[in-house]
Amino acid sequence: MAQYPVVVYGASGYTGMLIMDWLIDQQIPFTAIARSAKRTQEMMAQRVVRLESATYEIVEAEHNVEALVKVFKGAKVVCNTVGPFSSFGAIAVEAALKAGCHHLDTTGEQAYVLDMRERFGELYRQSGLVLAPSTSYMYSFTEIAAELALETPGLDCLETAAICRGTRGGAAGVTVGSTASIFGMARVKQKYLWENQLVEHPVTACFNVTDPSFMQPVFSLPWSGTSIPVFYQNDSRVRSCISSVGFYDNEVMRLAHGFFQKWDAEYKDLPGEQQDAILKGVVDSTTPSMPPRERTTTTRTVDFAIARGQLNAVRATVHGLTPYIATGALQVAAVMKLLDGEHKTVGFTSACKAFDHRYLLGFLEQRGLARATVTQL
Repeated sequence: MAQYPVVVYGASGYTGMLIMDWLIDQQIPFTAIARSAKRTQEMMAQRVVRLESATYEIVEAEHNVEALVKVFKGAKVVCNTVGPFSSFGAIAVEAALKAGCHHLDTTGEQAYVLDMRERFGELYRQSGLVLAPSTSYMYSFTEIAAELALETPGLDCLETAAICRGTRGGAAGVTVGSTASIFGMARVKQKYLWENQLVEHPVTACFNVTDPSFMQPVFSLPWSGTSIPVFYQNDSRVRSCISSVGFYDNEVMRLAHGFFQKWDAEYKDLPGEQQDAILKGVVDSTTPSMPPRERTTTTRTVDFAIARGQLNAVRATVHGLTPYIATGALQVAAVMKLLDGEHKTVGFTSACKAFDHRYLLGFLEQRGLARATVTQL
């Protein structure tokens, strides 16, 4: 049973430790849950800022519903970072529901987000609990931009992009878990919203995204479709939504694009064990270890949304820094609202709809992590 109101599940991982940084910053006690208490304590001692001033406990648990229900009980909020979520996420979602906890996670894997909406959305609503996937840089920054644009009445068509800068020449700066999620997208369909229905992208889909921040177009991909079309599917303001992701100073997107097409041509019909081995090999060769903490000089982001109506259009842009650190901040901004009982809705929802996009933006702006602009087109 959790001693404290917030659970960080996946506490020995990169993002879990960043969430703990922010919980300590806000003086929120927490229970850190992972498979190995010894490894978690060692990693926290190396990576978590101001750990000496924290109020916390470390609890070991196996990754199954029964074990997690036992350690989640007593808490109010579960911050789940255990991915790839398409493989591991549903177990923690079910356990949080049975333990009576709100559930936040950090992924934008569209197939997983859709699955959680269908399987658990109504059950969370009936229990008065929030189920908010993708409470993270991807794709809360993009959704903040979309919501800022939609503040102008009469706009019903969205195009969004998340453009990130890592380290030149490769995917450095992306965590092991994120890399596994990226290449695992090859297994799933990726969809966009068209006339209120989710429609499948072809496997060859790609975009040359333009933004005034860059001299040249940025090669971008649907990136599993992102969570954004899912969040707007049942929103009466929006009829259509297409989303993309690009890295503007390395070749990781072209590598991923080629891999997705190769998967469709050669691997998609292989037995699951062979597919698992192929994905593991790609992940191990791309991101063999945990990256260092982000630096503001090398990890920067530009997220924008163009919202169009019949005769007008608006472009909203959110410039950001250090997406993993910002993810920790967004998780804790959501935790604060949940602990205070100030969330705006229950059931399956997005971070912006549950906690208000202006609140999330303000939390980020006050900490130097984001800046927003809105332009009438």
